[in-house]
Amino acid sequence: MGSDGKEVATQILPYIRLYKDGSVQRLVESPIVPPSPSDPETGVSSKDIIVSQNPPISARIYLPKHQNHKLPILVYFHGGAFCSESAFSFVETKFMNRLASLANVVAISIEYRLAPEHPLPIAYQDCWAALQWVVSHSNADTVSNKDPWVSTYVDFDRVYVGGDSAGANIANNILLRAGSEGLNNGVEIKGAFLTHPYFWGSNPIGSETKDVKRREKLVMSTMWQLVYPEAPGGIDNPMLNPVVEGGGSLGGLGCSRLLVSVAEKDWVRDRGISYYNAVKESGWKGELELVDVEGNGRKALQLGSKM
Repeated sequence: MGSDGKEVATQILPYIRLYKDGSVQRLVESPIVPPSPSDPETGVSSKDIIVSQNPPISARIYLPKHQNHKLPILVYFHGGAFCSESAFSFVETKFMNRLASLANVVAISIEYRLAPEHPLPIAYQDCWAALQWVVSHSNADTVSNKDPWVSTYVDFDRVYVGGDSAGANIANNILLRAGSEGLNNGVEIKGAFLTHPYFWGSNPIGSETKDVKRREKLVMSTMWQLVYPEAPGGIDNPMLNPVVEGGGSLGGLGCSRLLVSVAEKDWVRDRGISYYNAVKESGWKGELELVDVEGNGRKALQLGSKM
């Protein structure tokens, strides 16, 4: 039984609990906060927008102060193991304000639908639709519900995507799809960054435990089973394990620059490095960089450093 007396169906503590009545309790989340016409710390303006009514996709967009010229745009996918956090949370908003200010970019954080209520691949589909909506603004006649900030301030020759943890996983899959299908109006992604990407697989690599039963109980495995129970291949689905044999080539990533960031004590550090090496050896023609931060560990889904 949960603390409220309802019968628990499954839980991954201390992160999420599912009840037999279908309700979901997210146990570690940052509070939702409103956008601001001028952030006190950075001066960045933000507002919430509707990307799509059907399916329901929204976003929070950020504009640095004193703009009189076109800026790059960053389409960002937040972390949270596909089942937690929000583009509208305090942590995400504080981070995006600082990022938009320091990088001097228009930034848009996508509010994609969360599992388990909306299991994968829904989050991937939402984020792809959101990116296509953004780049559609490069031709004002091709988007019906256009946003004036995107239409007015964005340089569509400088489109970037990025994400942390599960958001970095989404970014990788978005890049692969962009490489194979292309974006609206022929827009190309100039660069991308993957911060502590949530990748995993059944075969241990690097310092990962080789104990099969223990691996099955690790949050990286159990969370994937929760958010994508129908995934072909389970934790070796290419969406989670992009280097799995037979999973396809990373040589088709649809961007010209890629930054992969890992942390020394992160649970999935070796996966990020393996991904970097696989891209390097894939024949991909872009500019590739790896950043390995010493001593910067985290726990999955910990606020400010999310899976």
